[in-house]
Amino acid sequence: MTPALAVVIVNFRSADLILDALASLYRESPGLALEVIVVDNASGDEGRLRITSVFPGVKWIDMGYNAGFARANNAGIRAAAARDLLLLNPDTIILDRAVERTYARFADSSYVACGVQLLNPDGSPQISGNYFMKGGLNHLLPLPYLGGLLRWVGYRAGAKVPNVRQAKAVEEVQWISGAFLMVKREAIDRAGLMDEDFFLYAEEVEWCSRLGRVGKLCIFGDEHVIHLQGETIQSKGYQGIFTRKDFQLMLSNHLRVRKQFGAGWFLFLLLGYTLGVPVYFAGSFLQRLFTLRNPVGEWPLAWQFARNVGRLWGFAPLILRGRPHFYKVL
Repeated sequence: MTPALAVVIVNFRSADLILDALASLYRESPGLALEVIVVDNASGDEGRLRITSVFPGVKWIDMGYNAGFARANNAGIRAAAARDLLLLNPDTIILDRAVERTYARFADSSYVACGVQLLNPDGSPQISGNYFMKGGLNHLLPLPYLGGLLRWVGYRAGAKVPNVRQAKAVEEVQWISGAFLMVKREAIDRAGLMDEDFFLYAEEVEWCSRLGRVGKLCIFGDEHVIHLQGETIQSKGYQGIFTRKDFQLMLSNHLRVRKQFGAGWFLFLLLGYTLGVPVYFAGSFLQRLFTLRNPVGEWPLAWQFARNVGRLWGFAPLILRGRPHFYKVL
């Protein structure tokens, strides 16, 4: 009998988390025939032995290299025999039969993709669904000083908040967190797989933009899954402008804007980041001067940001050409 739902989990040195995730998945899905696929991104540890010895029914795929999120999930989707797919993060814990209940509702609906209300470990809500902001302008918000100004202008202008922290029972959205993303096979056949130019970050956003052309997406806000946000990457969180991980995020966000909104919006976003560099230097100097602190005390961080923006400019010709390229910098 062909399983109804394939659960694809990407592994990169996350065996402990996956063992907990699978224990909760099987425990909370007693009435659902599952096909579980773990795709390994060259973890180089004993994760396969540890996981398959506890859960022998798991199908294991070795990528042979660190393929990132999109390529690894695509490998799992291609290998799945089940009718529909669930992309599930390793750092998740299923609550109250959430997968089983969500799939029953989803399969009987006209939605092409859905998510659930993600929770922090303390039970507080986590952003699970989102709306697109034209041109990806929300990516300017992490910029020091300039981002704060844009946020203030947006609030004054009555701009719609681009995310849903606490979803209603059924909340229609435009893109869904990749931590729990359930998709119908027929929608994938029409929209295509994830874009394999992406290594990490923004790939599910771009994918949802294509799925949204096929049908509607939603969050089932009364179904809950704990998400230990960021536990499987270098550090927690999905915003930043200073570190190597932050550069991967910045690069992927700019790539997504180019693919979804076009070259003009990509250049606009890149110019916004470029303007953010002198604004950060000048703003931090003046703020610290007026508060009687070392006026250049924040400049080392500003230099890190400037270096990342310089690296973005280095990738700009390649992104503008739009040819296939694996944008992996981690």
